Amino acid sequence: MATRRNKTQSSKRTQLGRRGFESATETGYVKPPGTTGRFLVLFRSGAEKAGIDTLNKHAGIAMTSSVDFAEKPSTAVAEMGRDSGLFFETLGVAVVDTEPQTIQSLSVDGTSDNPILAVEPERVVYALDGVVSVGGPVIPSPIPSAALSNSMLDYLRGYRDAVNHLADRLMKPGQASSAAEEALVAAALDESEVTWGLQVTSVPKSKFSGQTIRIAVLDTGFDLDHPDFVGRSVVTNSFVPGQSVQDGHGHGTHCIGTSCGPQHPGTLPRYGIAFNAEIFVGKVLSNAGSGSDSSILAGIEWAVKNGCAIVSMSLGSPVTAGQGYSQVFEQVAKRALAAGTLIIAAAGNDSHRPSLIAPVGHPANCPSIMAVGALDSQLQIGYFSNGGLNTQGGQVDIAAPGVQIRSSWPRPTLYNTISGTSMATPHVAGIAGLYAEANPQTRGLALWSLLVQRAKRLSLPSRDVGSGLVQAT
Repeated sequence: MATRRNKTQSSKRTQLGRRGFESATETGYVKPPGTTGRFLVLFRSGAEKAGIDTLNKHAGIAMTSSVDFAEKPSTAVAEMGRDSGLFFETLGVAVVDTEPQTIQSLSVDGTSDNPILAVEPERVVYALDGVVSVGGPVIPSPIPSAALSNSMLDYLRGYRDAVNHLADRLMKPGQASSAAEEALVAAALDESEVTWGLQVTSVPKSKFSGQTIRIAVLDTGFDLDHPDFVGRSVVTNSFVPGQSVQDGHGHGTHCIGTSCGPQHPGTLPRYGIAFNAEIFVGKVLSNAGSGSDSSILAGIEWAVKNGCAIVSMSLGSPVTAGQGYSQVFEQVAKRALAAGTLIIAAAGNDSHRPSLIAPVGHPANCPSIMAVGALDSQLQIGYFSNGGLNTQGGQVDIAAPGVQIRSSWPRPTLYNTISGTSMATPHVAGIAGLYAEANPQTRGLALWSLLVQRAKRLSLPSRDVGSGLVQAT
């Protein structure tokens, strides 16, 4: 699908409103820090064609569909010129490259006949990791600031608050949970056979392996020739212009190792969870560890269209206290849940506890995306792990091992031990794959419910760990 730019009508623009552009001033638009200069446009469900017509006829933006780039998705955004856009048909979202005053001319008033629900600046996103040596300190990677959109209410928030509130009332800190935590910690001291993260989440006891389940990991790619993955089902796609799926960073290979690594690696300990899952590798971050919202959206669309039950995203950008979540990503996550795809994302590494607790970052702060906090081997919150501070969305939903986590790494290193909420996220994604195999009819929101209902409560604030420590089935 492609439409031509209407040059006559493109000059007839009317200034109608600036919702979502907090950085606009009387003299013009100021690009928020941490953004690309492009914009995301969310269409009302069922009104996508009308929305595209609006962009073309009233704003002079030539639109192309992601379907036209199905074979080479990485070229879609790269080939965008000024006053052009790319429409993700499965998600109902477009990314456009145009002058700020052009995008500001679009009316976003929330009326039922308006095909455009929201317009936001496209953000720059980063791999959320902190490389450490065994026994060494955790050093979270620095991440630039980014501006996000206004918040909106979501149907999952009430459910999540109710679960956390009820659990806090039924289990007082320092009672039954303490003994259970001590037993878990004691059992995980020896990593000669299995990593401590898999031990405390009960993975070795599970009879499931993720068989037939498709798990998408959107990250820096994967070392396709890693010896621990010989013979595995691996489907790949790069959404980074000019770069192949081959991982030149390491972050993606590490996350794939935790979520989908082998039961019997070449070198012990075992570090992988869903060892029979079908691996879908979406390279959305460059070999330098950075990317953009549009690459993530392209990866999500690819995963949903391919029937992936789980999407794991150890990436993001920070938000400040009081900032809301992205309306675009929230609606995308809702639509993914409705299609049977659960998106799981890292809460972020911007804290420096106890002096500083930062709010859950983008896009994990969307209520319809499962946000994961990081725990250490003593089942204490990682000092870098973000917390659920913002009242409108932005809560931590669940916690998982994220400090000094051993997993696969690109050759010739093969294995590495690093820390971050990035390392916690694939623990949840892999375990979600086990639940998906055990419950073939349970997908989307129902799969989310199983994970949080069966999490092990901890004597830590729900602000930091949500429903508790994820547990395998």
